[in-house]
Amino acid sequence: MSRKEAKRAKEPKGAIKERKLKVLNSLQEFGAKIYGQIASGDFPSVKMPSRSINNIFYDQKLRQYILGNKSVRRSSRNIRHIRPLTQLVWTGMFVDELTRQSKTSTLRDVFYSAQAYEMSFTDQQESDNLITDLETVIGYSREDFNVFPEERSAIFGDLTVEYTLPGYEGRRLNLTSHPDGMMIGPALTSAEFISCKADKVIAIEKGGLFTRFIEENVHKRHKALLIHTAGQAPRATRGFLRRLNQELELPVYIFTDGDPWGMHIAMVIISGSANAAHLRDLNTPDAKWFGVYATDIVEYKLPSDKLTELDIKRLYELKRDPRYEGKLWNREIETFIKIKKKAEQEAFSRYGLTYIVDEYLPTKLEMASSE
Repeated sequence: MSRKEAKRAKEPKGAIKERKLKVLNSLQEFGAKIYGQIASGDFPSVKMPSRSINNIFYDQKLRQYILGNKSVRRSSRNIRHIRPLTQLVWTGMFVDELTRQSKTSTLRDVFYSAQAYEMSFTDQQESDNLITDLETVIGYSREDFNVFPEERSAIFGDLTVEYTLPGYEGRRLNLTSHPDGMMIGPALTSAEFISCKADKVIAIEKGGLFTRFIEENVHKRHKALLIHTAGQAPRATRGFLRRLNQELELPVYIFTDGDPWGMHIAMVIISGSANAAHLRDLNTPDAKWFGVYATDIVEYKLPSDKLTELDIKRLYELKRDPRYEGKLWNREIETFIKIKKKAEQEAFSRYGLTYIVDEYLPTKLEMASSE
């Protein structure tokens, strides 16, 4: 048995079911509190952490954004709070039903399902915000109560998982089974890791390059699990990356386009986002961004485009962000500003279709692993 398999064997079984019970208990406590207030003749209300920008702070120790101590209260005593409070209670009821029945829903489904209960939302953004409010109230993420965005990320590599999803419990699958990769959805994110022959994870922003890496057997040549983030990685994918890093002790390397938005995609994987400051376990602090760097654009003479005014504005925003204070980040931000150019991952194709796999990738992996 390998070190990774030995570690997995020591992990308690039934962790998924135990977490489900905790989620249900939190939802029950929320409902019981509202019911108790009504039974006592009080105006029902709920207190929750404030998600305003002045209550979000970057924690250097945790290396992610967190919420401060400020809170807000929604009370039916205030006529303006009656609608959002009622919507919040309905949302709690809906996800409680989902969780008990072990069914899943998308964010879009929640928006439309409300209409069956004559609980209308102005638009999906309003219902999405209510789900986030519920996360802060019960202390669990929407993925824990089975609400997911549309799946768009994928994984490919020599990792065997065992499903825990009802109806599929005990079934095993190796993630090289499908040549297009396996979607990172509820069944996969809740599965147990059985065996893994990879020794690293490469997260890739673009789908085309993800496919190219599969075609060129990067998973074998570099013993890697390949993950397509499809741009900004969804929360379920970020949580899955963290699991791979912590449970299997796999280093995570992030490969994005060479522009400020690619840098941000990498940083959200590393340190999380301000929008999810109320949650933990969604970031991978030791993950490394290893390209495309601004300095790569110069060194490899990559085909490039001029930075737009919006790009440059974004770079100055990154300079003020405490997460980008490291030497590498500073160097690359300054270089982007100096050269005023950006390049896509596919730009390496100027040297041939396989150059990025044969030359660039080995060099960058070696540099990143030695840092």
